[in-house]
Amino acid sequence: MTGNQTVLVVDDDKSIVELLKDFLENDGFDVKTASRATQALDVLKREMIQCIVLDIMMPEQNGFDICRQIREESDVPILFLSARSDDVDKIRGFALGGDDYIVKTASPAEIVARVKAVLRRSSSQDFNRRILNYGRLTIDISMREVFIEGKSISLTPKEYDLLQLFAKHPKFVFSYEQLLDKFWEGVGDKHTVRVHISRLREKIEADPNHPVIIVNEWGIGYRFKGE
Repeated sequence: MTGNQTVLVVDDDKSIVELLKDFLENDGFDVKTASRATQALDVLKREMIQCIVLDIMMPEQNGFDICRQIREESDVPILFLSARSDDVDKIRGFALGGDDYIVKTASPAEIVARVKAVLRRSSSQDFNRRILNYGRLTIDISMREVFIEGKSISLTPKEYDLLQLFAKHPKFVFSYEQLLDKFWEGVGDKHTVRVHISRLREKIEADPNHPVIIVNEWGIGYRFKGE
């Protein structure tokens, strides 16, 4: 049961909108739709939306521009929908505040599953506060605070930003180059990333009896495992 949570599907392709609407409603969601940026923003003003599925290639304004406008007022979860699987687009979407990135070759059932996963990760959702819970780890996004088993952990701004990016996109492997571009504007090398993540892991994985939270994908980069 979804508790009649409302999903806004934004896409100018009517066939995709209708297909996703059918699958989401079949799973118990209420669904609102829009084919233009202005329509989407108007729906957000009038309705309580818990999640947005947002196409990137839109007329008038693309999905990235729409996301940027939404993030000025709301932290509602956004799942980008794109015909492209380019990592550059993924990183741009995440940097703008997107919560997931789905290639259109995915089945409607998978998209519904990803919507549910994003909503589960966002245990508290409104305009001012969001909390992410992963077992022992809790991240209060609105307050920029991190807790391990209820104990506050002191992180540097860079360490916090790294952890939040990983936690909002579990399973996604961020390469060294992607992390350098996002957090160091391309200045530095793999060692720069390793040092910062090593210090972050020392703080959030201090207890050797518990599973690791950030996993090193050898030769590629890092991904968030949580618990």
